[in-house]
Amino acid sequence: MTGLPKLFSSRDRPYNELFERFAATAVQAAKELELMLDALPEAGAARLKVLQDLEHRGDETLHRIRRDLNQSSPPSIGREDVLELSSAFDDIIDLTEEAADYLVLYGVEAPMEQALELAGILRAATEQLEQAVPHVRDFSDASANIHEVHRLENEGDRVSRRAVASLFSGGIDPMVVIRWKDIFERLEQAIDACERVADVIDEIIVKNA
Repeated sequence: MTGLPKLFSSRDRPYNELFERFAATAVQAAKELELMLDALPEAGAARLKVLQDLEHRGDETLHRIRRDLNQSSPPSIGREDVLELSSAFDDIIDLTEEAADYLVLYGVEAPMEQALELAGILRAATEQLEQAVPHVRDFSDASANIHEVHRLENEGDRVSRRAVASLFSGGIDPMVVIRWKDIFERLEQAIDACERVADVIDEIIVKNA
């Protein structure tokens, strides 16, 4: 039995490295979105290009994981968990890029305060996930990071509700309402995807600890 944990660690190592790559890409995407909001409208297109490149990197990581699952021995942590965690990470990056794309597509010249708040929450949540992912290597306690992601998701819900309510309370042009509602929805969905990643990490650790 002494060789079993080492065997499992060796089998899972490529996936753990790819999870860490996913987490780092999600953090970078969230930071780029914050920078984009701060620099509107001048740097919008340039920041969007960076985010599109990060979205492509996320797709490449997901494809690599799927390929490895089909061509290699199944990981000890479970094929379904690997796919679910990878897909959730990819969703964070995709939704972050979509929010940036809407900012450019709609010609947004200045961010609403709530958009800055949501982008900050998203960045903080991805940073917590980046800290949690290494715990999957040895199934150690990641509860502090996971609980913080849940707290941030709840905070994001409150900010998002407040943001949408503000759109309908100040006589804002209906087209502006539609545009910002799309952006707020993508930001909220990206934060929700962070919570999904945290839940999958928690499940993997609980099942294998």
